[in-house]
Amino acid sequence: MSAIIYGAPEWVKVPNIWELPDDVDYQELEAKYKADIADILIKGNLPRNKYIGKIIKFPVADGYAEYMVKNMKPLHLVHLPIMDCYQSANVDLMTAERVIELIESNERFESFLERNRKNKEI
Repeated sequence: MSAIIYGAPEWVKVPNIWELPDDVDYQELEAKYKADIADILIKGNLPRNKYIGKIIKFPVADGYAEYMVKNMKPLHLVHLPIMDCYQSANVDLMTAERVIELIESNERFESFLERNRKNKEI
């Protein structure tokens, strides 16, 4: 079954990099936005699932199209309109199994990077 794609809640303010002063950390605002959306999705879904609120992303042009898991069965994803608001043409063809693979692969990669950062600090 194909994924259903939703827009992010409009009442959660999306950080706009083009409107920010130079001294504001956009990445920090973006992380807060993602955390706010994840919190809404986690609190709004029963039964709980460890993948709800996790992000999958697809390379597009000079950035990424990012989607957050809203529900796994059936698969519901929320498009995150950050940076250039890129979208993936085939994200609706994702399956729950593939989403799990992408999330777990990304988590292993991030863990690898973190270990390497710590080793270089020693």
